Amino acid sequence: MFAIIAAIGVMFGLSLARVPVVFALVIGAVAGGLLAGLGLQGTLDAFNNGLGGGAKIALAYGILGAFALALARSGLPDLLAYKLISIVKGDANVQSQNKVKFLIFFMIVAAAVSSQNLIPVHIAFIPVLIPPLLGVFNHLNLDRRAVACLLTFGLCATYMLVPVGFGAIFLNDILGQNINTFGKPYGFEISYDQIPYAMAIPVFGMFVGLLVALFYTYRKPRIYKEIKLEPSHHSISGDVVTDENAKPQIAKFTLVMAAFAVIATLSVQLYSDSMILAGLVGVAILSCAGIFKWKEADDVIITGMRMMALVGFIMIAAQGFASVIEATNQVPALVNASVEWIGNSKALAAFLMLLVGLLITLGIGSSFSTVPILAIIYVPLCIQFGFSPAATIALIGTAAALGDAGSPASDSTLGPTSGLNMDGQHDHMKDSVVPTFIHFNIPLMIFGWIAAMVL
Repeated sequence: MFAIIAAIGVMFGLSLARVPVVFALVIGAVAGGLLAGLGLQGTLDAFNNGLGGGAKIALAYGILGAFALALARSGLPDLLAYKLISIVKGDANVQSQNKVKFLIFFMIVAAAVSSQNLIPVHIAFIPVLIPPLLGVFNHLNLDRRAVACLLTFGLCATYMLVPVGFGAIFLNDILGQNINTFGKPYGFEISYDQIPYAMAIPVFGMFVGLLVALFYTYRKPRIYKEIKLEPSHHSISGDVVTDENAKPQIAKFTLVMAAFAVIATLSVQLYSDSMILAGLVGVAILSCAGIFKWKEADDVIITGMRMMALVGFIMIAAQGFASVIEATNQVPALVNASVEWIGNSKALAAFLMLLVGLLITLGIGSSFSTVPILAIIYVPLCIQFGFSPAATIALIGTAAALGDAGSPASDSTLGPTSGLNMDGQHDHMKDSVVPTFIHFNIPLMIFGWIAAMVL
């Protein structure tokens, strides 16, 4: 079992040392395979055999990226951002500042949640929506750390609970598929219907953490300097907007077709349970509607897929890493040794699994990529300790999501910083990473453990 521990240790150490995660996964897999006696060729064969398991997920991510960029070309996200900004700025000088603060909170959470499913642009909406609001934040003396927590909550909690868009990829294509794949030799299987139910308790823990951040930790006013931003900025569609107060000029037909593409994509995804087919339908509708010219189709699709390419490659490499771990044939020994060391304490076992998941996700920076690495060891471990299918889902799903909010390399912290630090007054580590780590990872540990014990 030393080979497995060494493989994970090498991968984790290199990731923390800021070595690209794909390289860290490959090097960790090679180290584990060599130590297990597979030899270089045997290790590479095992790694290559596992790559196909991540191909579907990577392709879904790439097509979703293409759809997101094509949708952005319609100007719909820019128009929604303009409308939201106008609402807040219109109320910026009212006497009741609490009303404006709550309006801002609701607007930001709604935008973050929608970016994961309804209008799946992921973090690309943040540089459009947040910078024009910084003046309003300053006027209200609003602590930007609270806004960072709002954004991260919307980005993470949504894919952990709602099986649509990015949530469909995480909950069904990654979490459910890996649990069933590694549970099959043991006759262990879950249904995808159980997953949102099992993840509800950990997500509720994140909601509790968000309430603490908004109404206790960061409720006091915080003073920021008034720094005038450059008059022009880039929209998600890539066009330069010379006046942030100017309403985007979009033809009514374009808006109707963009809305139709969103509805059609959601409908196809819910009907077919395939993000690949849904994304293709969305891109096809936008293309036929003339949202982008036919000769630009290659550029739009390739650029959109490139946006998501890194995550896709990490997922493919993670499946290869898991395949090498499986090929070592040391998983049963590791599970037996863990059970012997822990004893019969399910409570201790659940805590340690969550803690290891936190460390691994902090190193990798992506909960999506962590699942295959954890599932191959955690599924047999959960079976050995007698955890129910729902508790197994909660443990592995929470262990993978742990650290996503608090990792310096995670989209869930980098995205908020990109918008909130536009005037240089929001530090990534102190104002995004630390607040989200404290308010989300600690509640996730507690409520994930509770879910494992009660489900």
